[in-house]
Amino acid sequence: MVHKRHFYLPLPGQRIVKTGVAVFLTLLVYYLRGYRGADMPAEAAITAIICMQPYARDTRDYALNRFFGTFIGAAWGLGFLLLMLVVPALGDRPLLVYLRMAVGVMLTLYTCVLVHRPETSVQATIVFLCVVIAFPEIQSPLQQAAERFMGVLLGTVAAIAVNVFRLPRDKERHRVFFVKIADLVPDRLSQLPAAAKFRLNYLYDDGAKICLMSEHAPAFFTLTLSQTKLSVPFIVMDGAAIYDAGDNSYLQTETMLPREAARLRQHLDNQGIGYFLYTIHHNKVCIFRQGKLREQDRVVLERMKRSPYRSYLEEEIYKPEEIVCLKIIDTDEKIRALQEAMESFVEGRRLRMAARPQLGSPGISGLYFYADTATMPRAEERLMALLRKDDPDLRPREVFLKAPYRSEHDTARLMHRLANLYEPLKILRLFPKLRARLLEEEET
Repeated sequence: MVHKRHFYLPLPGQRIVKTGVAVFLTLLVYYLRGYRGADMPAEAAITAIICMQPYARDTRDYALNRFFGTFIGAAWGLGFLLLMLVVPALGDRPLLVYLRMAVGVMLTLYTCVLVHRPETSVQATIVFLCVVIAFPEIQSPLQQAAERFMGVLLGTVAAIAVNVFRLPRDKERHRVFFVKIADLVPDRLSQLPAAAKFRLNYLYDDGAKICLMSEHAPAFFTLTLSQTKLSVPFIVMDGAAIYDAGDNSYLQTETMLPREAARLRQHLDNQGIGYFLYTIHHNKVCIFRQGKLREQDRVVLERMKRSPYRSYLEEEIYKPEEIVCLKIIDTDEKIRALQEAMESFVEGRRLRMAARPQLGSPGISGLYFYADTATMPRAEERLMALLRKDDPDLRPREVFLKAPYRSEHDTARLMHRLANLYEPLKILRLFPKLRARLLEEEET
């Protein structure tokens, strides 16, 4: 099947707009001072671009380093020019002048190390070269160094001023946002895009309560959510469990009733159908292989056993009451046929059935059986009950894609929408109906 490529033209982000504003303000100051055309210093505008970081706190840190680097580079540049003017013979031969410039670069770098600011070394050397590179056409060394220093300082101030300025926003601290991982990444083996991970970590650090939801066990998230600061438990195994990544523990599980699990196993055993039993034992997923091992099972099993976060066992399960899921693996056609055949067995029982393709094994699907209470909506309710013990005013809010995931553009749109729901503009208070629709209306 051929998938159509969807063209998506994203709107400019805040960093793009803020960078343009900072550059304009910087150049405007020089314009008002009478600079035109080639006389317009570029260092200030370049500094504004470099100092513009995604968040204000990063801009302040970067600007401070930029200031120290500029000061060190300008000081050594001024010293170099004064030396050339005091001893004119040193500037007679261009190759010797360039050699002295190289020595000046080394001294600038060494100074950054001596003052314990190695992160300013690149900026310092750039400023040094900007000050001395026009030698011997420089008439006033002090003015040259001062102008370079002031230009960089102006760009730094413009970047900080623009980045610190923000329209007043509220923070929805009494909301729990439920987000499906399937809406953020194409599959369970893909990593969350860096930009989305950065924004997600920022929201977590700011206190946003974001619950991620997945059909799979936590082992699959070691790659997808690596370096993500999860601060809220998330829902796993298609709603059968609530997992706290911070404590590496399962807060709640929805296991099959032992009698229902026994009847299902007996039914499959009578038909010679092999299966996997997923249990949660001592806060670890233990998977027990039961029955005949088919080739399709073997392919998937060999790949899954490489993970250090699962235990595959060939013996009888530890405790029947710990069964969370029963899984059958076979070709797509056989799984569809088996699903149809099992509908009459599941009907009227405390069981739920779902079929999903097996990632990394084309043409292979899995048929999953859970307790009928193991659903995503029920898991949301159970998690809300846990979280409301600390904050009774918490309310849920689902943030899902309207259509199936297609590309990283979907991830960007969803994260942008999540951020705006968590921090709506205060001006929306003037439009209560619009604010209520934004915060309360579910996607259809």
